[in-house]
Amino acid sequence: MTTINDIAKLANVSRTTVSRALNSSGYVSEDVRKRIMKIVEETGYMPSQSAKSLRTKRSGVIGVILPRLSTETSTRVVNGINEVLAKEGFQILLTDTELDKDKEIDYIRLLKSRHVDGIILLATNINDDLIETIKQVQVPFLAIGQELPGVTSLVYDDYHASADLTNMLVHKGHEKIAFIGVSPEDPSVGKVREQAYRDMMEEHGLPVSEAMVGQGDFTIDSGYEQMKTILRDCKDDKPTAVFAVTDRMAIGAMEYLKEQGYKIPEDMAVVGIGASSMSKYITPSLTTIDYFNKDAGKKAAELLLNKINDKKIEEKFELTYRLILRDSV
Repeated sequence: MTTINDIAKLANVSRTTVSRALNSSGYVSEDVRKRIMKIVEETGYMPSQSAKSLRTKRSGVIGVILPRLSTETSTRVVNGINEVLAKEGFQILLTDTELDKDKEIDYIRLLKSRHVDGIILLATNINDDLIETIKQVQVPFLAIGQELPGVTSLVYDDYHASADLTNMLVHKGHEKIAFIGVSPEDPSVGKVREQAYRDMMEEHGLPVSEAMVGQGDFTIDSGYEQMKTILRDCKDDKPTAVFAVTDRMAIGAMEYLKEQGYKIPEDMAVVGIGASSMSKYITPSLTTIDYFNKDAGKKAAELLLNKINDKKIEEKFELTYRLILRDSV
């Protein structure tokens, strides 16, 4: 089996120089680096990961905690994270909490025990146990989606995105706008997006009937059921538009409306958030907000690398968005 000493002998350099070239650390001239890498390729040399870990005191692994592995948002964020980390020689270890906040804490401790070099959490809630656990593990940490106290956080501009959607519906002449949100246990999606909707309705002098406000659980089925409940409870005073805080729930609402013979957008305009693939291809295509999830993942990975390398960074970063106007309004 080829060893690092064999590579050094064949390249006529020291073992230290080979190590520098393989780990991209310290100065190695470009000619020497190319010579070493050519020999590595010809001999099929594979560095021992355990030996590398001992030298660098790093595992080369970043833990990523997702609320749901199956969602497009998670997939896009992970793709962005991996694109940056892979170039730096890191691998990622994925965990899936299935929206169970207790599992977030369990996985943080598990990843700490696996000696990961850093952790990225796609956060869905804020609670004291979570914050305390993050402090205890003392691993470079970054959160996406919620502003966690004392933790570097990348947050989406949920307030202005929701305000823009509500204002757009009002400017198109809608005065009765229904709302399908999620539990306030998710501060960004459950609280901030609803608050923006209510603020904009008040700003335009439009009352919010509680019969027009529902609460789903991010699923298509819950959007379908909430739309059914809203139409039933509103009786003869039905909305002319509905704002769902995720595309999946908006698509569920659209399916119920179509089953009941509603024309979209003539009888009911529908908007969502997330820029999912389905939003583009469902009929009519869904007006939505694009949060550039892959870019968020890339930014998170870059910031975490800075933290791992002890570079000073700010605690909060706000991500941008764009409104995609389509045929559902």
